[in-house]
Amino acid sequence: MQVSNFRESDRLTALDRYDILDTPPEEAFDRITRLTRNVFDMPMSVISLIDGHRQWFKSRQGFEACETGRDTALCNYTIRETGPLVIRDTLADPLYCEHPAVIGEPHVRFYAGVPLRVAGGHAIGTLCTFDSVPRAFTSDQAAMLEDFASIVLSELELRTLLMEDSLTGALSRRALRDEAKRASALAVRHGHNFSLVMFDLDHFKAINDNNGHHVGDRVLKACVRAVQDTLRKADSIGRVGGEEFAILLPHTNREDAMVVAEKVREAIANVTVQGKQRLIPVSASFGIATLDRNACDIDELLRRADTAMYEAKQSGRNRCVEWQAREVAPSNLRRVFKAGHISFNGGQSTIDCTVRGLSEVGASLDVLSTKDIPERFKLSIPIDHLSRACHILDKRERHIEIAFD
Repeated sequence: MQVSNFRESDRLTALDRYDILDTPPEEAFDRITRLTRNVFDMPMSVISLIDGHRQWFKSRQGFEACETGRDTALCNYTIRETGPLVIRDTLADPLYCEHPAVIGEPHVRFYAGVPLRVAGGHAIGTLCTFDSVPRAFTSDQAAMLEDFASIVLSELELRTLLMEDSLTGALSRRALRDEAKRASALAVRHGHNFSLVMFDLDHFKAINDNNGHHVGDRVLKACVRAVQDTLRKADSIGRVGGEEFAILLPHTNREDAMVVAEKVREAIANVTVQGKQRLIPVSASFGIATLDRNACDIDELLRRADTAMYEAKQSGRNRCVEWQAREVAPSNLRRVFKAGHISFNGGQSTIDCTVRGLSEVGASLDVLSTKDIPERFKLSIPIDHLSRACHILDKRERHIEIAFD
């Protein structure tokens, strides 16, 4: 069991190197899933990446969900294979006939997947295609699917070199992190101020749903242009999620960062983009965090800004909120990427999680949903041989901040 835990830990470390989870759709990957779907004449095709608790789809065709639980993922079997996994009829296979993805949505009867195996031999996800009826699949077709998976891997490697978000022209998430680490390290070394602002466009899903993604793309580009026109040359903006951005403000204290955030908020509120029937109103919610002796690395600063941004959204949106210290909140969380388990009801109920931050006094967890998680539970991290009782300090839709009892 210990060997299995170490292998899983190394696999998650390999996945983390690409910093790709929860990033926006990219045409390079969508092109591959479209090609896979069309070449094999399949209704569904996805590129899935598997972390500690879920499979998340970087690209999907003919499939609505953007993520599912890891325990309901046929791809979780594929990452254990050395080559393609082909199931011609799931209901005729005793290993898969009662699998949740077979007896429930999306009712998979045929499945073909190839593990995305990166340097070091770790499978971080899959390229797969599937159908709701049994299918034949030849060895030549399986070899072709392996070739497509190799293209996915090449795109992943190329993506690590990209400095710019292809849609908006903002820094890519990886480039933003690199610049933030450099700027914050300089600020610590020389005693300069450094602040970070995170913002998220309000009700962006409704913009896409009501007007189409092409209009949503225009909104994103227009907002980034408005922000860039507001910032100094020394400042940077990067895209960290679908409609989520971060601004780096070197030599900027807390008060001045709030002034900048308000100017950016007003600039975005003045953006006008024509929708299907009318001009689309645009606004954003902002969180501001400033480097101090308790937050002297970029991961803690990002966590604080994200927490403040969530408070801005919860308190009405279209506003700026500074991060405020909570006496009981865990501080100095170091960035980690580990598989964990939440257990309660005397161990009878268990939920997988991904541990994203950890300290001696608490942790930061990602889950599929916080809905059924009680205020107190036990957190286990197998790779660290850790099992601690804890209680929730802060809870969002898919994220929990905890303190150990």
